[in-house]
Amino acid sequence: MTYLDSIILGIVQGLTEFLPVSSSGHLVLTEALLGVVSDDITFEIVVHLASLLAVLIYFRHSILRLLQSVVRPHMIEERRMIVFLVVGTIPAGVVGVLFRDFFERAFSDAFMAAVFLLVTGAILLTTRFVKAGDKKVTGVRSLLIGCGQAVAILPGVSRSGSTISAALLLGVRPEVAAEFSFLLAIPAIGGAAILQTKELMNLNPALFGPYAVGFVTTFLFSLLAVYAVLSVIRRGRFAYFAYYCFAAGALGLYLFW
Repeated sequence: MTYLDSIILGIVQGLTEFLPVSSSGHLVLTEALLGVVSDDITFEIVVHLASLLAVLIYFRHSILRLLQSVVRPHMIEERRMIVFLVVGTIPAGVVGVLFRDFFERAFSDAFMAAVFLLVTGAILLTTRFVKAGDKKVTGVRSLLIGCGQAVAILPGVSRSGSTISAALLLGVRPEVAAEFSFLLAIPAIGGAAILQTKELMNLNPALFGPYAVGFVTTFLFSLLAVYAVLSVIRRGRFAYFAYYCFAAGALGLYLFW
């Protein structure tokens, strides 16, 4: 992997991690187009950690309140949110552990990523036919949203797209749906990194430079993407990303059939 490859992939990861268009699918397709060959998903983990850092910084005040609620019993709503985030994380955690080898193989299949980009487009399009709700996240809703996150382990299925869409279909207020999706990314990405600790510790020193550049690039563009998604969802145009997914998936099918 060259420095230019890492910059391009960092931009792709940063913009697509929180835009509902599947960062994993775009990374797989972009790596195939660049001819980047990798025997594992270490780079994907590194750039996902950069996206995680962007979430931690953007939502630092909300996260601080959640942490404070652990030792402040009167912060009932924040304590409930912690429970909901744990519940929402369970489906992806179970699926990720049970089918880890399958998902790692899927990350090398550009054709599969293209197919699932079309699936993401279909998921996003469904939100166009529901009115914006005003419900809060509950235990049951968090579990169902978590099931959407579990499906998004597949390359090409957008994590933010599937979780926000699930929340919107369940009647959750759009802004709340987006924030819950972003907060739900914290344990999901962190857990995936823990599973790959061995690979990260054994990283080839020759890759330190390109990986570091990819990390910084991803972080900057991830912050930009968070602002963009929140702006789009406030204006009720979330479903518009479906058409991009259809176009990207169709191009992928054409190139890698």
